Amino acid sequence: MDDVVSTSVPERKRGSGVKMVYELLRDEILDLVLPPGSPIDEVQLAERFGMSRTPIREALVRLAGEGLIDTLPNRSTMVSNIDFLNLHTFFDALVLMYRVTTRLAAQYHRAEDLPVIRAHQARFAAAVEAQDALAMIATNAALHSAIAEAGRNPYFISLFNRLLSEGRRILRLYYQSYGDRLPQQFVDEHEDMIAAIEARDIEAADRLAKEHAEQIVRQIQTFFSRNERLDMKL
Repeated sequence: MDDVVSTSVPERKRGSGVKMVYELLRDEILDLVLPPGSPIDEVQLAERFGMSRTPIREALVRLAGEGLIDTLPNRSTMVSNIDFLNLHTFFDALVLMYRVTTRLAAQYHRAEDLPVIRAHQARFAAAVEAQDALAMIATNAALHSAIAEAGRNPYFISLFNRLLSEGRRILRLYYQSYGDRLPQQFVDEHEDMIAAIEARDIEAADRLAKEHAEQIVRQIQTFFSRNERLDMKL
């Protein structure tokens, strides 16, 4: 596979180079256009985007901060691998954080938290309606981050945001597993959790979050069992 994928580069405004490179490469990594393990070459990227290597490096630093690329000891750079062998540990942490953050939101949320949560849910629903998987990943993370914020435990907020960030490519595979039509159930499950949070029904919030997270895990595991050899570098 070539070091970089040939993609049209949008016209950019002055000073927008870092942002443009970051967003385009991020989308390609999350959409698995740049598969795990793909080499990243600064010189080729500079040629591709028609700019100096300085904004390229700044964009790569941002991507590295999100765990999407790795710099190896020999100073070469590559798209970070997905650790499929230890996904069970990721799943365990994900289910726990879905539960604890939703439970705490039901217990400690303030009135001003609910409009923020519902605004994120509206954007998620719009992404589902548009069948835009990348937008769903982003809006889903924003929604659950807002729910975590409403629980008011900074340690859980930080950990959950890290899990959501590290799991974005897994979610891309998750949505891909549904084929051409992403189901409405995602929106409905979110609505039920938000209703439990608003009602301060702690046990219902915990139960619904657990069911929501566990169906994600089951779907991904089923997808992997059907696709023992994924069409990507691992």
